[in-house]
Amino acid sequence: MTGHPAAPLPAADLEHILRHTGPLWQKLDGARFFITGGTGFFGVWLLETLACARQSLGIDIEATILTRDVQSFAAKAPHLAANALFDWIEGDVRTFSFPPGEFSHVIHAAATSSRPLPAQEMLDTLIDGTRRVLRFAAQSRCRRLLLVSSGAVYGRQPPELPQLPETHPHAPDPVNPLSAYGEGKRLAELLCALATEQGIPCVIARCFAFIGPHLPLDAHFAAGNFIADAASGGPIHVNSDGRPVRSYLYMADLVVWLLTILTTGKPAHPYNVGSDKSLSVAELAARIQKISGIANAVLVRDPPSSTLPPRYVPDVRRAREALGLEVKIGIDEAILRTLDWIRGASANGD
Repeated sequence: MTGHPAAPLPAADLEHILRHTGPLWQKLDGARFFITGGTGFFGVWLLETLACARQSLGIDIEATILTRDVQSFAAKAPHLAANALFDWIEGDVRTFSFPPGEFSHVIHAAATSSRPLPAQEMLDTLIDGTRRVLRFAAQSRCRRLLLVSSGAVYGRQPPELPQLPETHPHAPDPVNPLSAYGEGKRLAELLCALATEQGIPCVIARCFAFIGPHLPLDAHFAAGNFIADAASGGPIHVNSDGRPVRSYLYMADLVVWLLTILTTGKPAHPYNVGSDKSLSVAELAARIQKISGIANAVLVRDPPSSTLPPRYVPDVRRAREALGLEVKIGIDEAILRTLDWIRGASANGD
């Protein structure tokens, strides 16, 4: 797909989102959004959803998107860049100029883990960017702000703990530069908690691992790397002993969860966002191989370890019990939909 515009999201995915967020759009009718990170993995899904909701439901919404490079995004997703629903401002999340007027809803999704940054720049972007966004939210009379946070705030999950609850007391190692992302997200959450006390209702989504169209295929995400291997005919390379345990939420479900938390979540009360259906990395690779239909073997690099495998799996009972959220699309269907989109986009690009 390199060098070619990305295909729109499948109609079935957008229909799924609207079907499971139906009552929420009444609360969003007349909303004016400001979105950071709107051109990234999560952001593209949010923009497609807003565009579909306005067209399909006839609701009155508009959105201003902060991006580092408008022209690059226009080349990547011209159908979104040209949509009259969106206004674009170019700038850095730490220093952007405030657009005029009032904005009812702010979604702060900038500085995700898919974009590698030096530790100091990552930390500065997360902390100073959140401060800047909160200042803007106060000036623009924001009624609800969604912080897209991360399960990285918990640090390393104890391997004997099956799932991480929001009350888990552990944290990243503060003297390890690799903790910059997790520590930055922790401080961003604290800033949002302080802002909530000062009158800006900030809701927090702690996001784990995801799969779906627009998933980076050449980053440090196992699912993306495996799907890239499968889409190119294999073999699938597992660069570990295959025992680490993860879980994956399909992106259409993610958008349902984020919009629900944005509109009905309790401020300064974080919600884990992800699937609680765990599987090992080797199991994920085997499923992708089977679903993709490739004959080439899954290649595992490292011999098995005798220690308990690392885990990264959320406990999502808070989201389920308080907000009625569920995993609707299972992992096999998620893999199939992602592969179909990638293969279709590659064929159209050719």
